[in-house]
This record gives sequence, C-alpha cells and structure tokens, in this order.
Amino acid sequence: MPLHARTEELAGFVDAHPRLFVLTGAGISTGSGIPDYRDENGDWKRPAPVQYRDFVGRHAIRQRYWARSLAGWPWFRRARPNLCHRALAHWEAAGRIVQLVTQNVDRLHQDAGSRKVIDLHGRLDRIVCLNCGAKSDRAALQQQLLAKNADFASTVVEIAPDGDAYLEDEDIDGFEVPDCAHCGGILKPDVVFFGETIPRLRVDRSLRMLDESDALLVIGSSLMVYSGFRYCRLAAERGLPIAAVNPGRTRADDLIGLKLTERFENLIPGLEAILSSQDTP
Repeated sequence: MPLHARTEELAGFVDAHPRLFVLTGAGISTGSGIPDYRDENGDWKRPAPVQYRDFVGRHAIRQRYWARSLAGWPWFRRARPNLCHRALAHWEAAGRIVQLVTQNVDRLHQDAGSRKVIDLHGRLDRIVCLNCGAKSDRAALQQQLLAKNADFASTVVEIAPDGDAYLEDEDIDGFEVPDCAHCGGILKPDVVFFGETIPRLRVDRSLRMLDESDALLVIGSSLMVYSGFRYCRLAAERGLPIAAVNPGRTRADDLIGLKLTERFENLIPGLEAILSSQDTP
C-alpha cells in the first residue's frame, strides 16, 4: 500500500478517536540518535540489558554498569526531541491525547512539550538509593564518577541504549562506584531494570487512564516486554480499537486492528497535513 494511503488510514483512526491513549517505545527516539534494542523481528540485536538481581547482588556488575554509564552519559544527555516527539506534543496540545505512556527513559517527550506523560520504566536523569530511597541528579553523580575514576581509560566502541556505552576495555576491577551520601547504600539509576517490578501506583494510574480513552495507539514498540504488551491485551479485552506504527512485527499483531509497518516519522508530514485540514472550520 502506498505511503499516502497508509497515512490516510492512520489519520482516519486518530480523527475517529479523539481521546487517544498513546504508548511509545524505543523506536520513537532512534531519530534522536538513541539506539534501540531489537530488530524488525523483535529479537535482540545487542546484548540484553543488565538484570536487576545481578546489579544488586554483584559489585562487579555495578562497576561495569557505571563504567559504561560514565562513558555514555555525556552523549545521552545531549539527545534532543525529534519530529516524532514534537508531533505528539502538538497532538496533546490540540486535545487529541488523553494519556501518553512511554517505555523510554530519556524524557524527550517532556522536552518536546508533552505534559500528560507517564514514564513507565522511570527516568535516567535521576538516581535512587536502594537503601534509604533518597533521589538525586544523575548529572551530579557524573562529577563524582569522574572524580573517583580520573585515571580510568576506556575507548567507546559504540553508544548503547539507555545511556551507556560498549567499551573496548572491559577491565573495570579498579573502577570506583560512589555510595549514597546519606546512608552509604547502593545507588541505582531511577529506571526499571529487567527483572524489576514497575511501581504499582505508576501502573494503576496508567490503567485508569486507559479506561478513560477511546483507543490505543502504539508507536515504535515491538511490545516484546510484557509491561508494554499488557496495554494491548487489556485494550482488546475492553473492546478498545488498537492501531500500531512499528517497522517490524510486534507481540500483539493478532490484537491490532490497524497495523502500519512503517517508521512514524515517515508518516508525520502527510499526517499533520490531513489532521490540520480536518481541524480547519
């Protein structure tokens, strides 16, 4: 089907459902230079991310994580919203989105101007102590990491998702990881690692907003992780129409009524033109 025909289909879906619940994944931030984890078949194309139990239970894993984060953070914090983020912020301002839930931890939706955002997997720009719960700024921790590891020499081979990097030299025995300034506890990025549970209040809030929506639109997610797939399953159970824009297959393909195997940014120019014409009196 030609691109303009697919664009018209999606515009019709958006126009017919004025209270959209939007779920976004890593595919929406690749245009900002942030890599994604999965290929078009939904399989891992990079090493799987760190597991929560390993991070908590093994000092060497924490050393490796923070060494990679030290290298990747300066690049990650320079990422800026792209056309996809800006388009969704415009839709929210126009009253088309009742809730946006993102699986990303980059805060680019907020930087683009979206306000009705739930960071399902947390936010990388914040640190939390696993002992006392104190939260602090990731940029401040970067200075501590640099101060403690001034002689740590490593070469970045490739930037990785979620603000870290693949390093040429993985010998991190001497890497020093700061502890919590308040209690000496373990510091962790305020994101949900694999194997970790999403805070219940966050999930409950998002599900309440799904009940207040009249359709679900998935953008840039393979839905291979259950935390995202659950919204499609529940929407289907509740009889809500589901549309998805993703260049590859998703875990919910059999639940999706309108599937566009395309990158969202390729649809936006035509989509905005159609929706703007519909909004014109």
